[in-house]
Amino acid sequence: MKKYFLFIIFWLVTYASFAQQKIDAQHTAIAYQGRIKKDKALVELYWSATSVKLNFQGSAISATFQDETGNNYYNIIIDGDSSYIFRPEKVKKTYILAQNLKSGKHQIEIFKRTEWTRGKTLFYGFELPQEAKVLAADKPKARKIEFYGNSITAGYAVEDFSGKDSPDSTFTNAYLSYAHLTAKHFNAQYHSICRSGIGIMISWFPLIMPEMYDRLNPQDASSRWDFKQYTPDVVVINLFQNDSWLVKRTNTEGFKAAFGSQAPTEDFIIKSYQNFVQSIRSKYPKAKIVCILGNMDVTKKGSPWPGYVEKAVAGLKDAHIYTHFIPYKNTAGHPSVKEQQDIANGLIKFLAQKMSW
Repeated sequence: MKKYFLFIIFWLVTYASFAQQKIDAQHTAIAYQGRIKKDKALVELYWSATSVKLNFQGSAISATFQDETGNNYYNIIIDGDSSYIFRPEKVKKTYILAQNLKSGKHQIEIFKRTEWTRGKTLFYGFELPQEAKVLAADKPKARKIEFYGNSITAGYAVEDFSGKDSPDSTFTNAYLSYAHLTAKHFNAQYHSICRSGIGIMISWFPLIMPEMYDRLNPQDASSRWDFKQYTPDVVVINLFQNDSWLVKRTNTEGFKAAFGSQAPTEDFIIKSYQNFVQSIRSKYPKAKIVCILGNMDVTKKGSPWPGYVEKAVAGLKDAHIYTHFIPYKNTAGHPSVKEQQDIANGLIKFLAQKMSW
């Protein structure tokens, strides 16, 4: 993108001369990415990197939203170039997303920067001027990737340039995560199933990835994703960073709930990882699975965790499950913009070889 304007829009469409042509959320011209729930009048958006796209011909476009918390942020990307940050409010409103566009064809993309912990967003559809035209969606991308990860995959604090690693959701941006950068490089669709602080055995909260990975609505323990709706060519798993910290915090309630009074043995750690990878394999029998680690201190020199992953993968005896480790970044906090790109560069090179892409 050539331009990146960091501002938020809040204005409500009030003049009837603009929004007369309604394109409901179920319209076939709208292309969605990510695990979403479609109802008759709306679509529910939950996960990081969920996106909504529409091709159109016209000078302006608006859309109607209602956010659960008012703490979700989206990138509004016009024609794949200029971008700004948008934050929908807690009440149902229609917002002008672009106006005074040049004549001709345009594309709008609404991309979810923030994590599902900020609540869901209801999307009701677009509105166009009466003389505008809805254009067919682009041909679906042939390549498909799915990511399972933690804060690194979510792009946590990637835009906190102060270096303070702020939890404020304005600084999280999945668009700058290695997951998006990798998928963009390969012109691939992707799903990002992630949450900051999550692990395979233990998390900073009472939820682990094996309990979350198969949900449609990540906030609902009874909600189940239909894996037949999306079949990736490759699955990338980037977990264990949080486990590596939390297995040392023996006096915490989370540790006691997960392990009792004894830290997990190497065999237990390896088996836990294998169980999760086998769960993914059961959903996608033909996919290639890449088990990665990094680039925080889980891959620091002397860390045993890459070895655990190598032993787990070797024990599965599956020729299409691989390991790939990203070197320790040797800086404080979460990955910066550059460090996210470094992860992507390594993964892109690896996938290009393994997938022949």
